Amino acid sequence: MGFAVAVRQFDAPLDVETGDTILQTALNAGLPYPHGCQSGNCGACKSRLYSGEVEMSPYSEFALTDAEKNSGLILACRSVPWSDCEVAWLEQDEVVAHPLRKLTCTVRGLDRMTHDIVRVRLSIEAGGPFDFTAGQFAEVTFAGLPARDYSMANRPGDAGLEFHIREIPGGAVSAHANSALKVGDSVQVEGPHGIAYYRATHTGPIVALAGGSGLAPIKSIVETALAHGAGQPIHMYFGVRDAPDLYLEDHFSDLAARHPNLSFTPVLSEPGGSTAHRTGYLADVVAADFATAPGLDGCKIYLAGPPIMVETCVERVRERGAADEDCHADAFYTEADKAKLEAVP
Repeated sequence: MGFAVAVRQFDAPLDVETGDTILQTALNAGLPYPHGCQSGNCGACKSRLYSGEVEMSPYSEFALTDAEKNSGLILACRSVPWSDCEVAWLEQDEVVAHPLRKLTCTVRGLDRMTHDIVRVRLSIEAGGPFDFTAGQFAEVTFAGLPARDYSMANRPGDAGLEFHIREIPGGAVSAHANSALKVGDSVQVEGPHGIAYYRATHTGPIVALAGGSGLAPIKSIVETALAHGAGQPIHMYFGVRDAPDLYLEDHFSDLAARHPNLSFTPVLSEPGGSTAHRTGYLADVVAADFATAPGLDGCKIYLAGPPIMVETCVERVRERGAADEDCHADAFYTEADKAKLEAVP
């Protein structure tokens, strides 16, 4: 027995089996429902419930606030129908629709960026072309290991793909990428996914905030904006713990020297000694830089990195006047993070 769920963007209702979620049913049917983490952490599948009843499994308040829930919003990845329903996912200010591709790729380059981050460069052998919008991610599968989500660091239209993979303590996939992956290995890539992508029609200032390997999608967004001739101010911040955790610093410093509208600010939260860089938590540095009117009103904010960094920065940029619809965040939840959420009673 199941329930009929009418999704306003689909021609026919979904037949959702008892105990299944709306999102999983749509994806099993090959239908393009917006999604990201599929575990209640990112908010990419946020939808409005127009009628009917659903029960939601535990989720992060970052993905869906109490105020949003009380206004009738749900997360499709956590919503199990208990009656026939009518829903619609929230339309983005600029909707992108790229075909979902399953690519066979080959490792063409491995570059050690920091002690725990490797840059993986892939060539596409089959399944292309691969169209995506800067800021999106894909599911990456190395031989014999489960798929993991990694953001594209290259610009759309580049011949190959670039991923920045940080080794997670206890993470078999990230450890393989950092220690065992070899040039010539075959890699499967499926995507694109994600809604924290570059809004090309926005003409106001851009504030791009990266933490750790969250530099990957921010790199793609900033480089794409500049390549498209974006002339508005672009304020890029890169937050890490200490100087050895910085990477591509010279690249972005050179880019800023060639583009007067780009500023690049590395920020160290726990410097091990004296430094010429800004210090403190990234959220505090950004809040201090935009403390006076108009603050961040009218800015597009792109954020990517560890959940605590993203969530803290979202909170502070809102305090400085950034509108909710102008905050496009991609929090890098690990499998351990997702498991903790599943364990919530």
